[in-house]
Amino acid sequence: MTLRALDVSWRRSGRVVLEGVTVEPRPGSVVGLLGPNGSGKSSLLRLLAGLDTPDAGRVELDGRPITGVRRREVARSVAMVGQHADTELDIRVEDVVRLGRLPHRPLYGADPDAETAVADALRAAGLSDMRKRLWHSLSGGERQRAQIARALAQRPTELLLDEPTNHLDIAHQLEILSLIGRLGVTAVIALHDLNLAAMFCDELVVLAGGRVVASGTPVTVLTEELIATVYGVACEVDTRRDRPVVRFEAPATDPSPRVHPLI
Repeated sequence: MTLRALDVSWRRSGRVVLEGVTVEPRPGSVVGLLGPNGSGKSSLLRLLAGLDTPDAGRVELDGRPITGVRRREVARSVAMVGQHADTELDIRVEDVVRLGRLPHRPLYGADPDAETAVADALRAAGLSDMRKRLWHSLSGGERQRAQIARALAQRPTELLLDEPTNHLDIAHQLEILSLIGRLGVTAVIALHDLNLAAMFCDELVVLAGGRVVASGTPVTVLTEELIATVYGVACEVDTRRDRPVVRFEAPATDPSPRVHPLI
């Protein structure tokens, strides 16, 4: 399967959200979507997932417009993990993960691969010993890992993740992104951390104001000039290794004297 966006544009309430954006991941690659808040990363992921329809351009799944593919067929190939997920039901972790099997459930009878897929997904996300835990007893990071496990249980060929490292400590950030790289699926990940993107992504697409301003390998995209222009911060990019390392400069402190309130 291949999933791609071709020259997509999208507006909401007259405001440009995305304009002429093309993203064509190589099968099996990990593509990082970068850009400041409001640049269009989450919106692009929703278009790729078929949850919204662009005003112009098209999204294709295996060479077909995704709008013409049955929703169940899309769900068998494309899994998405959003930024926020919650439920009022206090269900077990294993039941959350089992939701990923819904697109594969036959109309009659049981899904023969369900239990194996759920167990594999729990193991991959490091949640095997938490499978009986209730959702409301989980921390934010544990809930995020459960949602990733739910997507893995879907056994997709295309994986879309919107800030998957939110709420995770650095050890689990590294584990999750390393796991995604080992899955062999095509993954498109919206990230804020430039160094994590450089470490784990094969290609980067940088958005600003809903438009693509740079794309390519991490070493060609992550330049001091681009980061200054897009993010408005000064940095130093070390390219002596295979993957660039970004070192940010602290903003200058206000030289004016502090005024302490009277007590």
